[in-house]
Amino acid sequence: MSRLGPVITLAAGAVLAVGLGVASTIATPAAEETAAGTAAEAPAEAPTEAPPEEQNTAAPSPSPSQTAAKKIAKADYGGRVKGNGALIAISIRNGKAIGYFCDGKTEAWFKGSESDGDLQLKGVANAGSKVTAELGGGRAEGWVSVGGKKWDFTAPTVVKPSGLYRATAIVRGARLRAGWIMIKNPNGGYYQVGAAFAGEEQLDIPQLDSEQPTAPVTVDGTTVNPEDVDGFIEEMQ
Repeated sequence: MSRLGPVITLAAGAVLAVGLGVASTIATPAAEETAAGTAAEAPAEAPTEAPPEEQNTAAPSPSPSQTAAKKIAKADYGGRVKGNGALIAISIRNGKAIGYFCDGKTEAWFKGSESDGDLQLKGVANAGSKVTAELGGGRAEGWVSVGGKKWDFTAPTVVKPSGLYRATAIVRGARLRAGWIMIKNPNGGYYQVGAAFAGEEQLDIPQLDSEQPTAPVTVDGTTVNPEDVDGFIEEMQ
């Protein structure tokens, strides 16, 4: 019996070793399958979102319609009023404009502005008096209303001494004012018309010297100095 002990022990060890080897062989595929399953079950990485586009916050460029209106730097017009016989003179300096209507008895001064060839004037003493004209082609063409009456006119551009003149003074406490329009006559010389008043009283008015229209003249015994339009357009505005 004593000789069987080692043999049994060796046999038992061999059986145990075989069993462990089989268990290891069975366990290894299971572990590999588990790892593969874990990899398959992992969620796919979410796609990276593109960064938002930058917004252009720069101010838009000005459109052509925002361009400043054109104004006439300097122009003088003079002509006859149709159906009335009066003369009208208009002068513009840097968009500011004045006008004068006179038939020798009735007069009216105007002031206003010009923009893009459109002239709009209102009466200085009577806001109901108006001048409206379109400027272009070397002339002003439109209408003038004075004392509730309205006439058309066409006034070509003029050069000095043609144009508008004015003189003022204080006489015996009353304000004396005189106005003249001078326009060249195609047949020679100049047409002239004017009016003078001391307060509300109308006075006789002399003609200007066409060679020296700003030379002193005498109105009702008072010497006055006529000015061309450049001397008073700013004052009237």
